[in-house]
Amino acid sequence: MHKPKKKKKRLLLLLSSTLLLLWLGCWHSTAPPPPSRTHILLLSSWRLGSTFAGQLFSQHPDVFYLMEPAKHVWHHLPGGSPELLQGPARDLIHALFRCEMAVLQDFVHQPHRVSQIFMLHMSRALCSPPTCEAFRGGDIVRQVKCEAHCNASPFGKAAETCVTYSHMALKVVSFFQLEVLYPLLTNAALDLCIIHLLQDPRAVYATRRLISLYPDDLLISWAHNAMPNARLVMHKVCHSQAGMYLATFRHPPPALHGRYLLTCYEDLVRDPLGQVAEWYCYTSLASSPQLKAWVHNITHWSRDASKVLLAWRHQLSFHQVQEVQEICKPAMEVFGYRPVRSEEEQRDLAKDLVGSAWSGWEVLVGVTNQFFDL
Repeated sequence: MHKPKKKKKRLLLLLSSTLLLLWLGCWHSTAPPPPSRTHILLLSSWRLGSTFAGQLFSQHPDVFYLMEPAKHVWHHLPGGSPELLQGPARDLIHALFRCEMAVLQDFVHQPHRVSQIFMLHMSRALCSPPTCEAFRGGDIVRQVKCEAHCNASPFGKAAETCVTYSHMALKVVSFFQLEVLYPLLTNAALDLCIIHLLQDPRAVYATRRLISLYPDDLLISWAHNAMPNARLVMHKVCHSQAGMYLATFRHPPPALHGRYLLTCYEDLVRDPLGQVAEWYCYTSLASSPQLKAWVHNITHWSRDASKVLLAWRHQLSFHQVQEVQEICKPAMEVFGYRPVRSEEEQRDLAKDLVGSAWSGWEVLVGVTNQFFDL
């Protein structure tokens, strides 16, 4: 009986928080970033390999990188569905692209310390001068050493550091509609490049069983008046990832042309140096022998990366695989992931289950509308 009033109150709180975020972005002053700066948005979802992908930008000496800054909005603004939180998250990203780092201070408990930035230690730039003296500007950053030496750095140093870089990259996992990001694309001053990273839903489900994502799953499930459950969350993730890709064919703004790149995590693992070279070319970054050596080392550890990629074929039962294939069938078809028809097929690692995503022609003949009607 009181649910409509409660929902209205939550929406008003969300709106007021969004307006506060916009006002803070105008109020906090900082030196402007370089006029020719390139901005990179690594767009993905939870457990799709984006943390590793983000490090391929973070460790580049020309890139200022932040890992999931929208998480501050996701966990601190009141109520609402994941879709409603996309607007405030986008506005936060826009402010950060302008190096207005102070907007983050209003979402943290100790706003005077840079350690309050989510996963600070995954950002080579924030572990380097002028924010922290633990590393030199071109060093490959070790997370443990950064955590030991940089936690007490003053928050104001983050903006001071940000404006010195020619590229800025943000990893985000809490967007479900590409259209929400169109205002960023149409801002010519941003020179925005979107990299959309995806992975086989069966592998995603296998890693989700090992790592708890309860706070995020809870918010997704509450929007559907349900308690967290794997089927609902996997459907949301699969449907939104495919929907964002198909949106690039469905009345996209002219500004999207040449500014969206789809990448399968499987391609990154199989040919890391080749994929990194493609990303760097796309975002106008130059590589170096040091970076190439680092990429080679982290992708050739004792547990071969390609074996980890196929771990789901042993970790999941055939029944579990069938469930995921049913839940994510439309997305698997869009991205070219082939289903397995038997347990023998599932265990046969010689059978390649990764194809290619739908082409523009396939989308234009009507499959886009069919997908959005699901």
